[in-house]
Amino acid sequence: MTALGIALLTLGAIVIIVETHVPSLGMLGGPGVVALAAGSVLAVSGLGGGLLLGVITALVLTISATVALGLVLRRGVAVRGRRIKTGAEGLIGRTGVVRTWSDTAGRVQVDGALWRAHHSWLDESDEELHEGDHVVVERLTGLTLAVRKAEEWEQVR
Repeated sequence: MTALGIALLTLGAIVIIVETHVPSLGMLGGPGVVALAAGSVLAVSGLGGGLLLGVITALVLTISATVALGLVLRRGVAVRGRRIKTGAEGLIGRTGVVRTWSDTAGRVQVDGALWRAHHSWLDESDEELHEGDHVVVERLTGLTLAVRKAEEWEQVR
């Protein structure tokens, strides 16, 4: 009985630690808290501590593990809601400046880098882009940006 309790305590602690590093949003941590509670009751009662002491120990471990798991989950949910700031996905919505343009394609400078670009199919206006115009990145395909002309309120001065 004591060995099973210690095994459950160890397993519960390991699963809760894994929860802090794997974004499972509580799918691992919940069973880990249950394993801690059951393991503490089994270990304490197996060592001759009595059922009441086992239940009190289980409540203390359950409350502390639940609070720790709640903090981890709150941080995980907050991180998932953030806007992507780097990489290809981070370019979408950024503004840039046209450096060269001819017909439907050209070069655009976004965040200090020069990119190949073409008109976005979402751009309903058929306005010709000229050097110095401000554009907004709509999407990225490979190393080519799809851009549209920036509206007045979107232009960075």
